[in-house]
Amino acid sequence: MKASHLLFAAAAITLASCGGTQSGFEPVAAPAKIQNVEGRVNFGSQHPVITPAPCIMIATYDANQNPDVMMAAWGGQCGMNQITFDLSPHKTTDNLRLKKVFTVSFATADDVAQSDYFGIVSANDVPDKVKRAGFTAVKSPNIDAPIIEQYKLTLECRVIEMEEKGNVGARVVGEIINSFADESILTDGKVDIMKLRPIIFHSADASYHVVGDSVGQAWGTGKRFE
Repeated sequence: MKASHLLFAAAAITLASCGGTQSGFEPVAAPAKIQNVEGRVNFGSQHPVITPAPCIMIATYDANQNPDVMMAAWGGQCGMNQITFDLSPHKTTDNLRLKKVFTVSFATADDVAQSDYFGIVSANDVPDKVKRAGFTAVKSPNIDAPIIEQYKLTLECRVIEMEEKGNVGARVVGEIINSFADESILTDGKVDIMKLRPIIFHSADASYHVVGDSVGQAWGTGKRFE
């Protein structure tokens, strides 16, 4: 299994669909009043907890080839070799419109402070934020986007769809053209999630958590019900 497939299967849920609304599709009307579900604590539609949310680190260049990286949690895998995420207006959003390529890495327990910093500070205000965090960027040999050397699993991507959402940002779909990993996180030639230790964002209390132990085997554990 490819590194990109393994990571998303283990740590991500797709929060944005691939592409826009299907032509001619009419959604079911929302209920006039939401009824509470008996026996459960009900929260309504405000700030729903959709979990796990991956801590995706998106790296881009601006017009002057200054590297930028930001954290995004609203995204996931939407095809065999596609990734999608929603962005509000950011420096990264502008860079994606300009360059139409990017790299994606995954925040881990080892770099949670730096990764959180990249989500706090805008490159519009701090152009050298990558350097300030003690991280280094090198140019990808395949696309016009930076590789953040401290992240141990990275995907090289090109934008294949960018749905503009007015002043609230854009929905981006990218095609993964290559993925690579540091040997330190491999076991038998495959990405080992226990060695990578990626983190997820928990929206209920705005906290980060490490992806944990294996509890089953995909396409195997459920066979006992066959």
